[in-house]
Amino acid sequence: MADVVHLRKEDAGGLVLKEQTGAVLRLTLNNPPANVLSIALMEALSAALDAAAADGAVRVVVLASTGNIFSAGHDLKEMTAHRSDADNGGAFFEKTLRMCADLMLKIAGLPQPVIAEIDGLATAAGCQLVATADLAICTDTSTFCTPGVNIGLFCSTPMVAVTRAAHPKQAMEMLLTGETIDASTAKDFGLVNRIVPKQYLRQVVDKYAAVIASKSPEALKIGKAAYRAQAGLPLPEAYDKAVSVMVDNMLRDDAKEGIGAFLGKRMPEWKGE
Repeated sequence: MADVVHLRKEDAGGLVLKEQTGAVLRLTLNNPPANVLSIALMEALSAALDAAAADGAVRVVVLASTGNIFSAGHDLKEMTAHRSDADNGGAFFEKTLRMCADLMLKIAGLPQPVIAEIDGLATAAGCQLVATADLAICTDTSTFCTPGVNIGLFCSTPMVAVTRAAHPKQAMEMLLTGETIDASTAKDFGLVNRIVPKQYLRQVVDKYAAVIASKSPEALKIGKAAYRAQAGLPLPEAYDKAVSVMVDNMLRDDAKEGIGAFLGKRMPEWKGE
């Protein structure tokens, strides 16, 4: 049975709802109406990710949201309130953006694969969250944008994730125009993997998560880290990195078990780390 944790909204933990089914942990943004990435929400999500990273029973993490907005990005009201500070808000802006960058790095560096489940609008840092996840599955009515230029603020931090997920010219199109793109265009751009009808979103995400969770947790951890490490390297260095990682992987218990199971025509029994 799923372990569902509902905390009071007043508690920072209540901004992220937790539900674990087997080896799949679902973290749901719960900051209505727009699920903005306030300081409190980012702290709660960061803590939940830390706990997941240390939990050997978790093999896949799903990032979802309540309501019809996946996330509208940073809490602009919270940030604007600090313009009256002695430094015109500079320190708070640095704190907010650094916290967000650290959160994205934590998702990228998480041992487990992360699947973003999007139903609705993902804008600015919300779009950054989608682009940072390892996989993204959305409804056919979901939309995406990096609209900073519309308010005099180029989406420079979302740009880091978006330019690594989308094709270069398409990423620049989003960043320069600030216009909203639909789900089909987001898939063409490379931001999402799959588009499904709203009523099947949870079912499809759960299926993806279950398939991935059935694999060797050791191989998943090694593979995700290797993918991130080689992606920005020149081709020769990328192959050097991949060869080193694969040799190490071959020496691990799960590789021995998996290959033995394949040759013996039986199901593997993963031990992990």
